[in-house]
Amino acid sequence: MDTLGAALALFIGAGALLLLIPAAVLLLEVVAGARASRAPPPPDARESAPCCAVLVPAHDEESTIAACVAGILPQLRSRDRLLVVADNCSDQTAERARLAGAEVSIRHDPDRRGKGFALAHGVQTLASRHPDVLIVVDADCELSRHCVSTLVHGVASTGRPVQALYRMTVADGAPLGQRLAGFAWAVKTQLRAVGSTRLGAPCELLGSGMAFPWHTIADAPFAGGHLVEDVQLGIDLAVRGHPAALCTRAAVTSAFPVTEAARSSQHARWEHGQISVMLKEVPRLIRAAASQRRAGLLLLALHVCVPPLALLALLCLIVFFAAAALAFVSGTAAPLALAALACMLCVVAIACAWRAVGRRFVSWSDLLGVPSYVIAKLPLYARYFTSRRETEWVRTARETEDRRP
Repeated sequence: MDTLGAALALFIGAGALLLLIPAAVLLLEVVAGARASRAPPPPDARESAPCCAVLVPAHDEESTIAACVAGILPQLRSRDRLLVVADNCSDQTAERARLAGAEVSIRHDPDRRGKGFALAHGVQTLASRHPDVLIVVDADCELSRHCVSTLVHGVASTGRPVQALYRMTVADGAPLGQRLAGFAWAVKTQLRAVGSTRLGAPCELLGSGMAFPWHTIADAPFAGGHLVEDVQLGIDLAVRGHPAALCTRAAVTSAFPVTEAARSSQHARWEHGQISVMLKEVPRLIRAAASQRRAGLLLLALHVCVPPLALLALLCLIVFFAAAALAFVSGTAAPLALAALACMLCVVAIACAWRAVGRRFVSWSDLLGVPSYVIAKLPLYARYFTSRRETEWVRTARETEDRRP
């Protein structure tokens, strides 16, 4: 084999070896999550529980904010608070939230846009009469029964930030791409979240259904415009010694956008943000794990190193075909064996995930459409490495707006 062929074999082999790590982590988390048993309900300690405040950041949410407030208020006691931050709104969000019974704080700062800035403003507003526990809920989410008291109990019993299950619903008759996206979300926020915490990793924060002891969040690095500021916040808190725990007894539920434009915009923000966090934070977490001698941070690094499901499948396919071409031309089989193993782990993980949570989204025959779904995402991932990368927060259109003429 000539020098160029040897270098190419080394490059493809290294790529396949690197893919083996996230593929193996994905499989381990999926299997661990699928084998988890249902947690028992918490003891009823509603009256003796610490006081809490529910913080709802809202940007132009006049279509959903009243229902959100109405869903939260019955779960609060007289000493608890509900604060809506109407952030750079151009509609009636503040008025409708106030009429529904919430405290409202209005924020106007067009140059500093993003959920992180709204949360920082809310924390500052609550600071003069701060609660023991702060809960963050997005304006388009519905809470499960006793969600607030369950999260407060979780914080009180662990002394750590707590994340509820975050579910996304898919409309009946939705196209295959949206149902596959729902499947991928369930894998990430249910199977992998449960599995990674069972393996000993801190839980990723997901943006809604997050609860914090006040002392961990009062000076937390909220303010920022990162596309996945919730994941970034969870990593920052874990490094600072406040790793989040998962609470499977509480859940918040939202819905995927109906229109293709809204879905594409939302997925681009999520996946570009996830790639950014993966590239930036995995090395940082590994360094912190070594310097602090904390295995949990290393496990979190392994969890974060798994790219979006479609991107992982795409990378496995690319490396596999590159290794197959190399083997055909030069007879070098080692890179192909590594690439085939990475593909096999990925396929087995997806099959196990489908059996555990995917059947309500897609049928077994629908999975045959996964390759075309993955290939269709090529432009989205290509944009990450160009000037068209998503870099700032943009509000997702809600279902009621999607259906307007």
